[in-house]
Amino acid sequence: MDRVLTGPDPSEFERAARDTLARLPAEFREKLGNVALKVEEFAHPDQLASVNIINKWQLSGLYEGTPLTERSVWQSGVMPPVISLFRQPLLAEMRQTGVSFEDLVRHVVIHEAGHHFGFSDDDMHALEDSVSD
Repeated sequence: MDRVLTGPDPSEFERAARDTLARLPAEFREKLGNVALKVEEFAHPDQLASVNIINKWQLSGLYEGTPLTERSVWQSGVMPPVISLFRQPLLAEMRQTGVSFEDLVRHVVIHEAGHHFGFSDDDMHALEDSVSD
């Protein structure tokens, strides 16, 4: 699949992602304040390599940074963590699965935010359930 898919534009993805973050419980929102949010069409080759993925259509989101559970008080001079959403793979997943735009963005944002906290998959699912409609 090499053709570009149409659908919600990057600003709509960012709005949906920020809405998800705003709906998190306060104790999580406060600790995500310095996390940057980016929407890109696809992951860059170095991002794909960092998670051992070759096909750019296979990565829909990525957390880049040091999880809170692994940080040291001695750390300084590091870039802020980033949550990236990859628009084209997300559009493809929406079409393939029938999952709604808001539900898919919420799922990916919470999953990537969970990496910031060092959460297990079960913890991420519980956090996602706390934000569901």
